[in-house]
Amino acid sequence: MVVCGIDPHKSTLTAVTADEVGRKLTQRTLPTRQDSWFGLLVWARGQADEVLWAIEDGRGLAGSLIRYLLAAGQRVVLVPPKLMARTRSSARTRGKSDPIDALAVARAALREDGLPVAHLDQDALDIRLLVDHHDTLVARRTATINQLRWHLHDLDPALEAGVPNLISHRRQNALAGHLHALPASTRRDLGLELLADITALTSRIRDLEQRIGALVRPMAPTLLSLTGIGVLTAAKIIGETGGITRFRTSAVFAAHNGTAPIPIWTGNKPQFRLSRSGNRQLNAALHRMAITQLRRHPAARDYLDRYLQRRPHATRKAALRALKRHLSDIVYKALTADMTSTNNELPAAA
Repeated sequence: MVVCGIDPHKSTLTAVTADEVGRKLTQRTLPTRQDSWFGLLVWARGQADEVLWAIEDGRGLAGSLIRYLLAAGQRVVLVPPKLMARTRSSARTRGKSDPIDALAVARAALREDGLPVAHLDQDALDIRLLVDHHDTLVARRTATINQLRWHLHDLDPALEAGVPNLISHRRQNALAGHLHALPASTRRDLGLELLADITALTSRIRDLEQRIGALVRPMAPTLLSLTGIGVLTAAKIIGETGGITRFRTSAVFAAHNGTAPIPIWTGNKPQFRLSRSGNRQLNAALHRMAITQLRRHPAARDYLDRYLQRRPHATRKAALRALKRHLSDIVYKALTADMTSTNNELPAAA
């Protein structure tokens, strides 16, 4: 068996093959085009009958290649960039280049057990694309609102202070009436144009939220039943997870989302610290879930209180991190249950 580590970029990708102990065999750089994938597959398969493909998990850079390899029946694992960087820094080779990075990706795949395995999940991909587009529209609306507020403050500070937010159509229409009542000026006209943009973005965001909800509700009823999980948070979790079957256990899933603590102790006193690695989008979703449960779910407050009672010197932040780790297991079970129920509802093959 050989491991083919790939360092993808927008215009080119570099592939390096390594044997089972991590020794470099060959390397190849080719353009990032779909007509290059067949040659890459033939090149790697010419070195061994079994090839493990290890690809640096750069968001959106290797999606076409991953889909091609999976359709060809290949096994693909995704290596986080931080893990690749640590592997590269621990090697004897100095410097940084695409071949060095590709070799580090291959060695990281050999060293680390339980890396997420890529697989085709079109539903999760569609949801992630819609959620990413939703986040982009929300960020654009927020930037436009901030720009409009500066104009409102210059026109009339009381007008800007009297508008707590501009997300609802009622407040948008009310503000439009106030602006039309002001004397004509360039700043007023710019404010009306920005307000029209905000109104249009709000309509697009709401339509997109309805579209996301129509996809998520039948896919994740168990996940949506959890306290602190709404449609958008569930969509974020589904899209970023990319199929719960990629993770063998809940511990692997916790390591992927960054809620698994890192041991930092020597001697006889176990100690752990916060992990700053993992998928930060998933971690943020679990954080929102934890904060909501502490407000609305008695079981979460009881968990936090028991944690602090057992550890008198622990901080509330440490207890919150422990709660997030606990919720990661609950989310893992919910995603597994939804996956099982969805598969059971599929018609049997003839």
